[in-house]
Amino acid sequence: MQKLFQYLRPYRIYLILGPFFKLLEAIFELIVPVVMARIIDNGIANGDSAYIGKMCGLIVILGVCGLGFALTCQYFASKCAFSFGADLRGALFRHIHTLSQTEIERIGSSTLINRITNDVTSSQQGVNMAIRLGTRAPFLVVGAIVMTLLIDWQLSLIFLVIAPVLGCILYAVLTRTIPMYTRNQQKLDVLTRHTGESLDGVRVIRAFSKQQAETAAFDAECADLERSMIAAGRISVILNPATFLIMNLGIAAVLWFGGGQIDSGRLSQGDLTAFTNYMTQILLAGVQLANLIQILTKAQASSLRIAQVLETKSSMTDGDAVPADAQEAVRFDHVSFTYDGAAHPALEDISFTLKKGETLGIIGGTGSGKSTLAALIQRNYDATAGTVSVFGRNVREYDSRALHQSIGVVPQKAVLFTGTIEENLRWADENAPGSQLREAIEIAQAAEFVDNLQYGLQTHLVQGGRNLSGGQKQRLTIARALAGKPELLILDDSMSALDYATDAKLREGLATRCQGMTTVVISQRATSLRNADLILVMEDGKCVGQGKHDDLLATCEVYREIYESQNS
Repeated sequence: MQKLFQYLRPYRIYLILGPFFKLLEAIFELIVPVVMARIIDNGIANGDSAYIGKMCGLIVILGVCGLGFALTCQYFASKCAFSFGADLRGALFRHIHTLSQTEIERIGSSTLINRITNDVTSSQQGVNMAIRLGTRAPFLVVGAIVMTLLIDWQLSLIFLVIAPVLGCILYAVLTRTIPMYTRNQQKLDVLTRHTGESLDGVRVIRAFSKQQAETAAFDAECADLERSMIAAGRISVILNPATFLIMNLGIAAVLWFGGGQIDSGRLSQGDLTAFTNYMTQILLAGVQLANLIQILTKAQASSLRIAQVLETKSSMTDGDAVPADAQEAVRFDHVSFTYDGAAHPALEDISFTLKKGETLGIIGGTGSGKSTLAALIQRNYDATAGTVSVFGRNVREYDSRALHQSIGVVPQKAVLFTGTIEENLRWADENAPGSQLREAIEIAQAAEFVDNLQYGLQTHLVQGGRNLSGGQKQRLTIARALAGKPELLILDDSMSALDYATDAKLREGLATRCQGMTTVVISQRATSLRNADLILVMEDGKCVGQGKHDDLLATCEVYREIYESQNS
């Protein structure tokens, strides 16, 4: 929790001024019952209309000043809370990007989305309400009790009787609702994950006519969250009515016993009116305080969830090395890797050496470990055993930014971002000249369809590039990687949506126009890899063959079966 307080430090002046003005409002509010008592005892009792008018004017002044103080406090509270929320949300977003793929997968993307949106909003609301009510409500309660003691200490004992009862109710409600709020946030994580999966896979859902099944599953999760929230609400809703009931009984007791004291002459009518007003202020401030505690309880549950993410450290530590001029581009030395929580290794005892400027082809069945091998080169994960070296250095020694800037990656699933085509191409190099972008789209075989678009490179892409076909998106992701002129290019089955002719032209463009660049190509097509300098044949996480195309046809049965099945 202390980690979150640092984001409030730049706004300490608001944390001071906001409660200060709210305190002034509370002081003015405490003065009003005293003025009303004087009006009754001195003005109405003596028929002094001038005194009554003067005191009414004072009440108006107190009300206007109180309103001004309240608005000023609200301004400072909003300024502090929204600035705190923006800073916290930005810090959380930046921290998430420092985590390795292992931590992100362990926490879950839906949970991270929920924490960066709903949880930050809840924490922000907690700060806002704490500034607005954190000073006013307790001060009003304490101040009103002191004023009642000054009026008649015996009559004020009524509040000392009901205060413990209110405390017990508040304690009982909070101890039961705090864990429920945390569980509700966790169930909201599940709902967010299901929503994201359904929207991403909407075409698949429709293709298999699973709309009703998905809707039923979503409704079940919504119903579960609803039941949990209603259960928490049923307990929380007891707080306000119970507080009102007990305080109103206290006011009734004050009127009953106070009436007797008026008859005996120990208490004036004005004092009883002031005493009743103070009891009402205690009632309203107590309700506000109870609501504030509920809001702060929810904010605390959300803040703990945010702090858990901020306290999560990446399992990968950066070095300070940068890519050097070395003859070896990639070398695996008895590398094995097991995903977190997996029972079996995804890669087992992989060894090979790829020289600079050569092309490595990786082929194998689904789940054989091809993409995992590429992920280790990029250091999305750290090898469980063995050593992964890039450009003559262990990847663990590299500064991650320097390593990634030297590697161009085209993922298996084409990912584009909202914006223009040019903005997407400039991800690798923001200052790339137009000629460099042009060369990239020509090599990627994207120039033809980009030129035919009405706005060319300035064509706006919707979320995920959904206004393009699968092949067009793949070619643009290849062009994006090439635009940065990387030393090492990884194509992770990124030509699957291309026809054979386009695939061949792309490979020819890479060979003729990207000389000196090391290339790692993962493909299901043996023909796409036949000219590679080294081909790895993967099966169940093991390398069952490595060499050139002709050698593997003669020595590797798995490779021969793949090739013959595709070229029968």
